[in-house]
Amino acid sequence: MEVFLDTFRFVFPSLLVLIAVYLMMSSFFDNEDRRRRAELRSLNQRQSLPLRFQAYERLALFLERINPSSLLVRVKSGSLSNAEYLALLQKAVRDEYEHNLSQQIYVSSEVWDYVTTAKSAMVSLMNTVSAGLHPQASGAELSLALLTASMEIKQLPTQAALVHLKAEVGQEF
Repeated sequence: MEVFLDTFRFVFPSLLVLIAVYLMMSSFFDNEDRRRRAELRSLNQRQSLPLRFQAYERLALFLERINPSSLLVRVKSGSLSNAEYLALLQKAVRDEYEHNLSQQIYVSSEVWDYVTTAKSAMVSLMNTVSAGLHPQASGAELSLALLTASMEIKQLPTQAALVHLKAEVGQEF
């Protein structure tokens, strides 16, 4: 029995020291892991921040470029018919959109939904205005009708999307 008590006197304090060292080391390693993760997160944010700003800039430019007043200046109607000019305008909007598809990974889903909705609404506006013209209308007539229709709308979908994009930039940065 005495051997057991002697062994217990030596082992018990050793176990207490071992448990204390384990708890201290565990706490130290947890803190070190959190510090490393915070450091890595900070480094990633410093590297991704310019990419995110660029994405916001590109989407703002996209929204401006598909705005009727800007789009009609860039895409000339020439001697095209209504249908030909409509197809050319739709292609211009689609090309702009496809060029900026990758930007969706840098912005919120809500902003991307506004951008996509704005694109669809602009194409829909073009289709509606074109359908309202007589069958032999020229591209110039479509251009004029689109400008008139866009001036009658209180806030174009591209402007609404731009407002949300700017709001997100303001919140994020």
